[in-house]
Amino acid sequence: MITVLTGAGISTDSGIPDFRGPSGLWRNDPDHEKLVTIDYYLADPEIRRRSWQFRRDSPARTAAPNAAHLALVELERAGLLDRLVTQNIDGLHQKAGSSPERVLELHGNMSGVLCVRCGARSTLAEALERIDAGEPDPACQECGGILKTTTVMFGESLPERVVAEAVEATQRCRLFIAIGTSLQVQPAASLAGLAVRSGARLVIVNAEPTPYDDFAHELIRDPIGEAVPHLVARLS
Repeated sequence: MITVLTGAGISTDSGIPDFRGPSGLWRNDPDHEKLVTIDYYLADPEIRRRSWQFRRDSPARTAAPNAAHLALVELERAGLLDRLVTQNIDGLHQKAGSSPERVLELHGNMSGVLCVRCGARSTLAEALERIDAGEPDPACQECGGILKTTTVMFGESLPERVVAEAVEATQRCRLFIAIGTSLQVQPAASLAGLAVRSGARLVIVNAEPTPYDDFAHELIRDPIGEAVPHLVARLS
């Protein structure tokens, strides 16, 4: 079976910028990282206001899956995909048709909203309606606490169940494919090394070098929107 790990690079063809690439958000605006860092977010209403505007204006809200997302659906339909582990929060794998029970979202999903005090949940759409109505930093309607999207910010722990399932899928796979990820953010990046130690072949599809390139059995530098469909066709 095959386990796939995807990062921001798989969604760039859908119009969503990555973070660490040549035109990534971190390079163009280093201060942007504060908007997705939990300590800054909780401490500063202005950071929260800017963070909500970032979510409001994000191209991910209206993005459509691209050829790479669709190719991974075909890999699943061919009976070859065990789990699809993603660092992305855009939900494009599910929109493309990947089975939700096979998609493991390490960093959560941007479509939901929760209260950090009482845990009440709502949707991003509801929060944005309140922002458009004049609430730049909407508070929880249950307890007045701070709201945030159901994404894992820097400084927050990843969901233990999701990480455990990703580790299990990595340990049992025979082929591990890393697509569009710099393999620099832990613990997601360590899955590539775990796969190799567990006896799997490692294929890395990424335009830029990664720390795990020396362990890969195959490196593919072609554009992801072309490379992934070709790879899936070869595997199928």
